[in-house]
Amino acid sequence: MKNNQQHIPHSAPSPLERAGVRPVGVRLVILGAGESGVGAAILAQKQGFDVFVSDFGVIKEAYQLELESYHIPFESAQHTEELILNADEVVKSPGIPDKAPIIKKLKEKGISIISEIEFAGRYTDAKMICITGSNGKTTTTLLTYHILKNAGLNVGLGGNIGKSFAKQVALESFEYYVLEISSFMLDNMYAFKAHLAVLLNITPDHLDRYDYQMANYVVSKFKITQNLTAQDHFIYCDDDIEIASFLASADVKAQHHPFSIEHETINGAWLQQNNLTIQLTNSDQFDMSIQDLALQGKHNVYNSMASGITAKVLEIRNETIRESMGNYKNIEHRLEHVANISGISFINDSKATNVNSTWYALESINTDVILIMGGVDKGNDYSMLTDLVRQKVKAIICLGKDNKAIHDAFEDEVEVIVNTFSASEAVIIAYHLAKKGSTVLLSPACASFDLFKSYEDRGNQFKAAVKEL
Repeated sequence: MKNNQQHIPHSAPSPLERAGVRPVGVRLVILGAGESGVGAAILAQKQGFDVFVSDFGVIKEAYQLELESYHIPFESAQHTEELILNADEVVKSPGIPDKAPIIKKLKEKGISIISEIEFAGRYTDAKMICITGSNGKTTTTLLTYHILKNAGLNVGLGGNIGKSFAKQVALESFEYYVLEISSFMLDNMYAFKAHLAVLLNITPDHLDRYDYQMANYVVSKFKITQNLTAQDHFIYCDDDIEIASFLASADVKAQHHPFSIEHETINGAWLQQNNLTIQLTNSDQFDMSIQDLALQGKHNVYNSMASGITAKVLEIRNETIRESMGNYKNIEHRLEHVANISGISFINDSKATNVNSTWYALESINTDVILIMGGVDKGNDYSMLTDLVRQKVKAIICLGKDNKAIHDAFEDEVEVIVNTFSASEAVIIAYHLAKKGSTVLLSPACASFDLFKSYEDRGNQFKAAVKEL
């Protein structure tokens, strides 16, 4: 199929139509034909909507074929307004900003705009475990899923990771879902409710989408708690200043489960010396040495606490939790060990697209560091990295088109700052600057779209360059 043209399906009935599902005349337009959009389209068709999918970018061939297989009409590389502005409701990809022209026109017409999560939540009675935070949400989501899966629960994984939540609701029958929820998703969620809501932390990120106002971003993150009842559970970091400050005046009706590495908590988790303890009301106590955790570093103690409390709320046996936390393997592009060459460790942390993620990465490394960072700056404040850079970083290699902010932030802290424009160039220079026993760390603190297709592409090019050494 050529780009810039609509795809109208053949007149032959789809398998769902043959099964007796008939459109009810309600027009649902889906903007964005990635994983979430295509999944929402499949669920919408199953529920009998008049579905149309539109993507201003070029739809990947695999997704085009999937839409065609369900006889769902779509258009690629354009938005045809007369086919969109007649919608009764719109499901929007979280990547489309509110300032996009088509979104402004939909709002002017008063057409409801929701997220895939909001839409899919209408059609399942499964228990929802929803995890958000500026950092650590992917790791915590996968660790929680790992524990629940090991416990034998019938559980699906979705949201900002893995398969579309909506597609799973359409085609699967899970009793639980572990969902990674971004602030962009939360912005278009209204009636949806979690049963267990997890808020890991709130640090400056994506402020360009929130008028560069931290308060707006905090409000967005706290939407994870909307619609919670006294029967539900709110799991949160009690050490996070933004969470503690907002929570002091917020009315979150759920049962509270704080976790902390700084002090003992009530009905939650805490760290005492090197022992992680979880003690919930009316539940036996869970203890585990942090040295036995598969995920090391202070940030991962927090992630493990959040996952452990979730498991205890669901009454999973201590032995299963302990075993799962001990054998979990981390995700690709998140503090991923790539190789050790001539005594130099190479670590791929390409998923670190904000300053706080890079802080966590530097905090977890105990050697001298050659730091590769840079990309699309989202209004970053690099000052929180100053102390760690001064202590550990021997050179910074900028990987991006505009590196001025990095130079300004660190030119007095490190002796060497080098500009590069490819992963291969960055790796070669890093290798020559590194010494035996040190670490070359790709932890960009920035988005990737100036030089790469995605953070995955950036991480894969980094790994390929390391293997060429």
